[in-house]
Order: sequence, then structure tokens, then C-alpha cells
Amino acid sequence: MTRSELRSAARGLWWLLLARGILTIIFGLFALFAPGTALLALVIVFAVYAVLDGVMAITLGLRHRRAEAHWGWHIVQGVISVLAGIVAFAWPGVTVLAILFVIAFWSIVNGVAATAESFTMRKRGSPDWGWTLAQGILSVLLGIVLIAQPGAGLITLLWLVGTFCLIFGIIIVLWAFRLRALARTLTTDTRSGPPPRA
Repeated sequence: MTRSELRSAARGLWWLLLARGILTIIFGLFALFAPGTALLALVIVFAVYAVLDGVMAITLGLRHRRAEAHWGWHIVQGVISVLAGIVAFAWPGVTVLAILFVIAFWSIVNGVAATAESFTMRKRGSPDWGWTLAQGILSVLLGIVLIAQPGAGLITLLWLVGTFCLIFGIIIVLWAFRLRALARTLTTDTRSGPPPRA
């Protein structure tokens, strides 16, 4: 992949990552500071978030397919998120326990996909593989906790999901700004041109 293609990919992807991170943070704040919200509102918010997050992940994967070998994992995560959102939309009146298992399943599978992606990134020499690994581990742990303690209640679920989303969102935002910095560095290097010949 040429420097020009890498610069173009970085410039086209960083704002999608930023939007995904901000969306995740907003959902996390909503879950943390509105614990008394009705279950239906939680289901709708989760469904909207999952669908939008999935669409952004799929878009990232498709636009990233020429830049990195791990682009397929973005597609996997995106499809999982969209399906989870559709399930939540289709059955908004389900019990807290059912929604808990939907979120737990989404979190675990999404985490496994992110963890697998991180190892692919490491093999490719990406310096950001650790962030993706942390995201994947946190996601799997969240899903396990939700399954292990299904009777913890809606408030506990909201706090767990909210905390996870804040951490996950911050990681994605930091990753987006690192990508933007890379794009600017590549642009600067291109403008400076090749060194003069002796």
C-alpha cells in the first residue's frame, strides 16, 4: 500500500471512529445518569445504539479493506451489533432478564471478535493492537458478569453497561485522534517532498 493510499485511508476513517466513540460515550452517560428510566426506553436506546454502532463498524470495515488485513473483523462486529439492535426493536416488551442476555451475548461475541482482530493487528505490526485487545477483554468480561449475575437488577445492569460504554468510547476516541495525527503526519511528509539530491 502506497503512502498516498495510507494517508487517504487514515483521513477517511478517523472521523468515523470518532463518531462511533462519541455515540458510545453518550449511551454510557445515559445509562449511568438516568437509572430510573423505564425498561422500554433502555431497550430502544440500546437498539438504536447497536444498529448505528453496527452500521459504523461495517462502514469502517468496507473502507478499511485495502489498508489492513483485519478489516473483516469490523464487518463481523458490525453485523452482530445490527442483529442485536433488530432483536431489541422487534421485542421491546421482553423482560429485563431477556434483555440482559441479549446484551450479554452481544458483548461476549463482540469482545471475541475484537480480541481476534487485535492479534491480527499485532501480526501486522499495528501499534494500536493493545487498545483493541483491551476493548475485547472488557467486552467479554461484561458479558460474563451479566450472565453470572442475571438477578442483579436493572440498576446494576445500567451501571455495568454505562461504565463499559464510557471506557469503550474513550478508547475509540483516543484511537480516532491517533489516526488523525497519523493522517496529518503523512500529509506533512508528502508536502515537504523528497530530500534534495546531492
